[in-house]
Amino acid sequence: GTDVAMESADITLMRGDVNGVATALDLSRQTIRTIKQNLFWAFLYNVMLIPVAAGVLYPVFQGVGGVPGSLEFFFGEQGFLNPVLAALAMAFSSVTVVSNSLRLRRAKV
Repeated sequence: GTDVAMESADITLMRGDVNGVATALDLSRQTIRTIKQNLFWAFLYNVMLIPVAAGVLYPVFQGVGGVPGSLEFFFGEQGFLNPVLAALAMAFSSVTVVSNSLRLRRAKV
């Protein structure tokens, strides 16, 4: 009976202390807040940088006579984002999301 109850339960209290329910609820609130932060960050980051990587600045640079010399490292000669930098930017985004999630390990429970 007890094993079946533990398998089907969403939360299992391992001690007789009922305060564990409050702790679990607090941790779940922190988790949901972190998930929302991560989704917001990832959405904002992708909405801003995917168009840049796809060449939304191409017409801008063509209108001013090409990519300025100081930006050629980032946008090449045509105005498209350097693929290596785009990959690094996506890796940075992933590291940011994972780092934000790891903050939950320090949560006071």
